[in-house]
Amino acid sequence: MNLKDKNENYTSVRIVMVNTTEPGNIGAAARAMKNMNLSKLYLVNPKGYPSAAATARASGADDVLSNAVVCDSLQEALNGTGLVIGASARQRSVKWRQMDVVGACIEIQKAYSTNSLESAVVFGTEKFGLTNKELDLCHILMTIPGNPDYFSLNVASAIQVFSYQNLVYNTDTEFDNEKSEVSSFGELESFYEHLAQVLEHIDYFEENKPKELLMRRLRRFFNRAEPEKEEIAILRGILKDIKPFEKQ
Repeated sequence: MNLKDKNENYTSVRIVMVNTTEPGNIGAAARAMKNMNLSKLYLVNPKGYPSAAATARASGADDVLSNAVVCDSLQEALNGTGLVIGASARQRSVKWRQMDVVGACIEIQKAYSTNSLESAVVFGTEKFGLTNKELDLCHILMTIPGNPDYFSLNVASAIQVFSYQNLVYNTDTEFDNEKSEVSSFGELESFYEHLAQVLEHIDYFEENKPKELLMRRLRRFFNRAEPEKEEIAILRGILKDIKPFEKQ
């Protein structure tokens, strides 16, 4: 599998975590970010950080943790950005401009492609999320759809969802699905002839299972499968152990 960037510098995104109370969530967020090719982490008044719990949960994303910028205020964490997106699971009485994660990724790319602006995606506390005052500093409110009867997404999981969608939006995934050489017409015909001989040898054909009809169905089956040369060779080897092939 290969990832090909569709948009240059799509990683010009900073993740901002505000008043995080569990340092393990910071480590889990760093791990999520590194997996999805994000590296800029800003922490506003984190509780109990740095900590061994954060390092353990980072699972090797130590560079993201060590380069994290610790700030005293959200305003400080947002300095230098052009677009600010606040993550929230709750509907608010004040109607901020609101969109899902896909829409947010589109706006992030617009901000970079038009003005080379860096974007910040802001996540609030584990228990209460972002306050209205913190959302006042945001241009867009981003929501992650979920089960309306139970929606309790951990902050690190929310960062994972956003980071994944950001990667998907900005890259093309190329899979190596190259097949081996497909069997030729002649190889298939020899196989069908061999198969018919073996079925006759084991007395498989009967009045209610006529040779012509069964062979037609078997041809359709194998033709749909588009067997490769190696696969036909394996089948021919099995048939040969039952009965040697007698070329007519």
